[in-house]
Amino acid sequence: MKVHILFPFQEGPKGGGGNQFLKALKYSWQSSGVYEESIEKADVILFNSHQWLKKAMEIKKRFPSKIFIHRIDGPLRTYRPKEAFFDKLIFKANRFVADGTVWQSKWSQRENKKLFKYQCQNETVIYNAPNEQIFNKKEKTEFKKNNKVKIIAVSWSVGVLKGFDIYKFLDENLNFKKYQMVFVGRSPIKFKNIEMIEPVTHQKLAEILKKNDIFISGSKIESCSNALIEALNCGLPCLAFNSSSNPEIVGRGGELFSSEKDLLFKIDKIANNYLNYQKNLPVFSLNKISGDYFDFANKIFQDSQSGFHIPREVGVSARMSFALNYFYVYFKKLFNKIH
Repeated sequence: MKVHILFPFQEGPKGGGGNQFLKALKYSWQSSGVYEESIEKADVILFNSHQWLKKAMEIKKRFPSKIFIHRIDGPLRTYRPKEAFFDKLIFKANRFVADGTVWQSKWSQRENKKLFKYQCQNETVIYNAPNEQIFNKKEKTEFKKNNKVKIIAVSWSVGVLKGFDIYKFLDENLNFKKYQMVFVGRSPIKFKNIEMIEPVTHQKLAEILKKNDIFISGSKIESCSNALIEALNCGLPCLAFNSSSNPEIVGRGGELFSSEKDLLFKIDKIANNYLNYQKNLPVFSLNKISGDYFDFANKIFQDSQSGFHIPREVGVSARMSFALNYFYVYFKKLFNKIH
């Protein structure tokens, strides 16, 4: 069985978490010889969230016997309210095209199902994973209790829910005699005490992560945070806002906080029990997770070959229903851009 990823890949640190994870997944499948560059030759098509849904519909119409797997995050309205209209389009594509659904977290699965009655027969939850050739514990700087504890935060997005109120609070209230902090990425605010580093490549980011001790994420809503997973894989105990999928990802490898006062206490708690947290870091293996994706898709593909699963076909009514929603989304985006 051969798999193709239908996605508008972008190079460098841009493109968001989905772009970075799917690049890593593609790399893993290429290494194991199961990836197919040609859509026509692929047996399974993996498509993502709200990207290229119209193209997915068109390909499904051309190749109705191919298996389509839909990787879903969100709901988008939880962290991009102005693009809430995308959620219904995602649901429509899933309903008409998907033979299987991969949720990025249990939280994402639960919240999406509150909005729409997802009826895909085959579904599973598979977390993200980074490229382990880059994000790993090799050459991780040893934690030294008597030195300043080094804290790091990362964000490529400047969205209002990405936690910049938290980073501003730390810039003004963190004990910089005991701690030092660096922020990597883009920020809408200027820091006085936190060192700012512009966006870097993933190779460089991994190097910076390994030179630090604690990773902090102030992001309020995450379907499955790649930033958290990358930090955990590099050997950093993590402190994350207690919401959405963050508790699922951090596990026993860090702490959760719910307020600014709570945040400072939890930083001290991790610093004072550092090695214990480091021993309990969860592992997100790209080899395992790419294998989980492949096994899930292969099961559906094999069922279709033996007649236990009938691939979905895109009929006229389905195309009309999707087209109406697609044009609504198009004009809604245009309206938002104008205003």
